[in-house]
Amino acid sequence: MHQIHPLGKIYSPHKSIEDMPIQPRGAPEVVGHIIVYDEYIDGLEDLDGFSHIYLLYSFHKATRTEMHVTPFMDNQTRGVFATRSPLRPNHIGMSIVNLLRVEGNKVIVKGIDILDETPLLDIKPYIEKFDAVQDCVSGWLQASDEEIKKKRSDERFR
Repeated sequence: MHQIHPLGKIYSPHKSIEDMPIQPRGAPEVVGHIIVYDEYIDGLEDLDGFSHIYLLYSFHKATRTEMHVTPFMDNQTRGVFATRSPLRPNHIGMSIVNLLRVEGNKVIVKGIDILDETPLLDIKPYIEKFDAVQDCVSGWLQASDEEIKKKRSDERFR
């Protein structure tokens, strides 16, 4: 199996896991940036033509794996793959953020819900014609947009 190595590091104002937004919707105006390591800079070419990007990253502060968790927006235990919990077997996270600009090896983004100094695993462009899904169903999640925006993390996923 191919080993995954960080491509850079994500920087944000979120210094502690507690009280972080649980998704980018809870941090619409929060600005952060990514520093891409020198050997990957050429891969940033043409990225600045996109309004949004996916960031794939390592939940580097997750200390355990659980197959059942109680998600932030629910009181019931769920299978980890039906949640966005960091306690997954490979501790990989994903966020869609607004791309503001690319300056050399620095990628400035808005709507960042990621812990400061998180290892970046990959960047992919959000492409509406590929990624926007019509008539989708969100399983067990019943929370309103406002509830999602206001929800903050706590110690449950340490």
